[in-house]
Amino acid sequence: MTTDELSNARLLFDAELAGGALSAPPPLTPAVLRAVRTRRIPPRSWRVAQQVRYKLRSRPGGLDYENGVAEPQAAARRAVLGAAATAPPRFLVRVDEFPNAGAWDEGGPFGTAAYERFHEIMAGAGVPYLVAVLPRVNRRPLDPVVSEARALREGEVAMLRRLAREGVSFALHGLDHSTRDASPRRHSELCGLDVEQTEALLDEGLRELARYDVHPEVFVPPYNRFDAAQLAPLERRFKVVCGGPESIGLLGFQGGPQWRGETVYLPSYMPFYGRAGQLLDPVARAIDRAQGLWVPLVLHWSWEAEAGWRDLERLAALLAPCAAPWGDLDAAIERSRA
Repeated sequence: MTTDELSNARLLFDAELAGGALSAPPPLTPAVLRAVRTRRIPPRSWRVAQQVRYKLRSRPGGLDYENGVAEPQAAARRAVLGAAATAPPRFLVRVDEFPNAGAWDEGGPFGTAAYERFHEIMAGAGVPYLVAVLPRVNRRPLDPVVSEARALREGEVAMLRRLAREGVSFALHGLDHSTRDASPRRHSELCGLDVEQTEALLDEGLRELARYDVHPEVFVPPYNRFDAAQLAPLERRFKVVCGGPESIGLLGFQGGPQWRGETVYLPSYMPFYGRAGQLLDPVARAIDRAQGLWVPLVLHWSWEAEAGWRDLERLAALLAPCAAPWGDLDAAIERSRA
């Protein structure tokens, strides 16, 4: 077992290790080894095959979070803990993004006033969450020819300060969410940049957010896409690097949370990636199964604004008892390397 894999095992059994129910390190049973293995980034042909299986996830042989991540992790916990493996899930709620990439116009449908409604629903239900923050807003982020971007407005900065006071966690979400490729299949702000260019973009984004006293240790890639070679500059700057369905074609289908070098990779997949109405049944299943897992869940608040908030209100009430502050993951990460 590598250092990364041993740390993955400690993350998987963090609650038991921290509470004294299990001595460190966890027993290295075959089920544990399968669940915590840090897999190499597969060749392109494998990644394409995994993408196809993910698209066919509702059919036999399909691939999603429940069968590709939760099942092996839950099996490992049962192998070590037996009946004591039963525990509530720990949902890590990630929200993309504020300011919204489409918020160039002050009075648009995805401005600060609409986000305030989202936040009040989450905070009112008692759901801790992390929001991916844009340092700048591009006039036309889906057009690679347009480079015009604006700084955050006074109201947006005031909202960030309110979120900080009210315990919301922050992630860097690139620089201005502008894509370098016009094709929807290849939208990315990072892909194609060399290491030096990637470092410059990340550092510029971090400097911009530092002006507002925002110092994120988590990175959420715009469009969920970055090249595998860019993990090196990311891990030097962030404790956690997130991913999503689009990451499969670049990094492969990976479990999480998983140590990769000096960072923890945390991808989120369906059925815990989507609109609130789509997440209600999967969240209820996860609560009923009581597998004691970290469950990364992604919402897009602009989608909920378009849907009228009702499904979000239902989901927030369901999530509240089991949603974990991102500080809990941070503490578990520190313990896993101790």
